Amino acid sequence: MKTLFAALALAAALSLGTAAQDSKQHTHADKHADKHGQKGAHAEQHGDEAGETQTAAEALREGNGRIRRGAAIGKSPVVAFTDVLKEPKKFADRAVVVEGVVERVCQAKGCWVQIVPEAGATESVRVTFDHKFFVPKDADRMRFRAEGKFGVKYLTEDEATHLEGEGARLRRDKDGEATELTFLATGVELWK
Repeated sequence: MKTLFAALALAAALSLGTAAQDSKQHTHADKHADKHGQKGAHAEQHGDEAGETQTAAEALREGNGRIRRGAAIGKSPVVAFTDVLKEPKKFADRAVVVEGVVERVCQAKGCWVQIVPEAGATESVRVTFDHKFFVPKDADRMRFRAEGKFGVKYLTEDEATHLEGEGARLRRDKDGEATELTFLATGVELWK
């Protein structure tokens, strides 16, 4: 009888542990969905609410060889990507235009890209769009032009892990946290 009771108690404990783990995963998915402006549990695996599942080829055909998202690029000064990498604080919070090559794209929704000055470069900048628009998730290796503002952002270990799960490449410190150079774009253009 004691053995049967112990087996039932163990099964109940395992069941509760699995339910708690499922709840934890559900909570993370909901936080991710909220962060990406989505509604509901798991948000239908990032859905197609704003056309974010359009491929680069489809978007290029639709845009006559250019993919344009967000506001039209204005007359802000064009800055050399390499100058920004050397002195990021000099360009912080100033509207500028930057060009480069897309190295990585958020694989969840296309809500950010990492760009490099040229293919093969090691220093990159993560460009975000404040979830106002998205780019095709297969836009890597495309040329990139954007208007916006540079900044420096501190990422907790959880935030860094989340971004790496979406495909970002980050340099972490010994505590697993990261500080990154970012660019908040109001408008972007992509082309081959």
